[in-house]
Parts: sequence; C-alpha cells; structure tokens
Amino acid sequence: MSAFADLSRGLILRTLAATVLSLACAAAFAAPPDDPDVARLNQRVIVIESNPDAAQYGAFERLRARQAIDAVRAARSRDRAWALRIADRRVETAEIVTRTQLAQREVDRLDRERSELLVEASRRDADRARAETERLRVQAQIQAEEAERLRLAADQEAQARAEAEGLLDNVAGQQAAKLRAARERDAELARKEAELMGEAPPKPAPKPKPKKK
Repeated sequence: MSAFADLSRGLILRTLAATVLSLACAAAFAAPPDDPDVARLNQRVIVIESNPDAAQYGAFERLRARQAIDAVRAARSRDRAWALRIADRRVETAEIVTRTQLAQREVDRLDRERSELLVEASRRDADRARAETERLRVQAQIQAEEAERLRLAADQEAQARAEAEGLLDNVAGQQAAKLRAARERDAELARKEAELMGEAPPKPAPKPKPKKK
C-alpha cells in the first residue's frame, strides 16, 4: 500500500512539474521580445523547473517568482525598477530554496548510505576492530612503560649530577683549606726566620676578598 502511494505521489509530482514547465515556457514565449529583464528572469526559473530532481522543490517560491515577473511586465515606468528588484530577489530565493533542499536530500541520502555502511562494516569487521583495539592498547602500554623508564633514567641522571656537583664543591673546599693552611705555614716560617735574623716580621698577606655572587 505504501509503495502504491509513493508511486501515485511521484506521478502527481511529475505531472505537476510538467504542467508548470509548460506554463513557464508559454509565459517565456509570450514575453515581449524587447524586455530582456523579463526574459532573463524567466530563463532562471525555467532552468530550475527543467531539472527533474529540482522541480519538486521550491514550488511556492517559484510561484511567487512568477508573480513578481508578471508584475515587472505590467509595471509602469516609474515602478519598474522597484518591481524588477523584487522579482530578482524572489527568483534568487527560489534558486536558493531549491539548491538547499536538493543539498539536504543529498545529505540525507549520504547519511543513510553511511549508516548502512557502518552497520555492514560493524557486522563484518567486528573481529578486526577488536584486534585493532587490542593492538592499540598494547602499543599504549608499551609507550607508557617506555615513558616511565625514561623518567626514571632522567631522575637517576639528575641525582648523579647533583652528587657529582656536591663532590666537586667538597673537593674545591678541601683544596682551598689546604691552600690557606700552606699560606699560614709559610707566613709562620717567615716570621720565625725574621725573628732569628733580628728583622721585623713581614706583614701577613691580606686575605683575598670573597667574590661577589
């Protein structure tokens, strides 16, 4: 019953489209040959109606466009510019509505095809999808383990660097202490030598000023 209704509806739409196209062609031929604006607007409507896929869309907008074109044909000179602007706008509206509805029909068709393909792919490739999911899980686990290993290695390297720097600071401190002790011994020996020689002891060398950080 539904198929019969769809067939009847399709026949009615095709008949209506053919009737509208015939009327449009008659109106186009009836237009005065010296009225290029009317002919141009009529041609744009005919282009819409000559497309069997588009003829079923925007019927109301095309009717208003036809009425506006007739108003241009009947308009007085002082009203012609305004009537022509309205007609052009309504023809453009009919074109936009038709293109939009055609595009929406195509989107709906693609959505249906996509849904069917997804269902079919889901039915056929369930095992493959599970295998791919498992592969990605294992890969993610390996990457996480590698990242943890690198983090531990970086921590160990930072700790070793800190220990090395501390050791160097300790060695430098010990060397500085030895240097101070050697200088003090030299100063003490020089003082005793001066006392033995009956000379005034030399002045101790000034301590080096600490470097400003």
